Amino acid sequence: MIVLGLTGSIGMGKSTTTAMFAEEGALVWNADEAVHRLYAPGGAAVAPVAEAFPGSVVEGAVDRDRLAAALGRDAAAFRRLESIVHPLVLRGRLKDLAAAEARGVKLAVLDIPLLFETGGDAAVDAVVVVTAPAEVQAERVLARPGMTRERFEAILARQLPDAEKRRRADFLVDTGGGFEAARVRVREIVGTVLSPDWKPPRRRLPPGPETGH
Repeated sequence: MIVLGLTGSIGMGKSTTTAMFAEEGALVWNADEAVHRLYAPGGAAVAPVAEAFPGSVVEGAVDRDRLAAALGRDAAAFRRLESIVHPLVLRGRLKDLAAAEARGVKLAVLDIPLLFETGGDAAVDAVVVVTAPAEVQAERVLARPGMTRERFEAILARQLPDAEKRRRADFLVDTGGGFEAARVRVREIVGTVLSPDWKPPRRRLPPGPETGH
């Protein structure tokens, strides 16, 4: 089974691009969705998060707004949260990928926002970076409900710059020219990586933590 890591900064069109890979037959594993399951009632992260961040759990589930308020801009608090969440996400991911491979899945795409930042690129055969011009990115993000320039910049500060992501990518999908052009590029990538003579540019190692939530 070929495993691709897909990443991109906020507002680049990553979710839409991930959906295009699914339409082409890839199994998609989403790090954010995995965290949502861990934070939901009965989720494995609820109890340890409640202990580490009192008041952040409401009615048996992690309240993301309260958790964000508890985190503030404290780097040590973020690391404490990551030390709780990362191992749980990783365990679920390995289980899901093993099950997919047993079913004969040929291509899996890991949708991981902080792929490079957390070293998750060492756990894939190749990395796809979704990108777009900075002005397109800003227009998309600032149009979101409740988004402010300050919040946008705070999110960007935690993410590797787009230029560095592009430099480290094995494949690029540029959504700045429209999503139909991006769809064509996705089909090209799928065809390339499923070709019998394609050689993965990365040696897939046992994966490390992969989400920054």
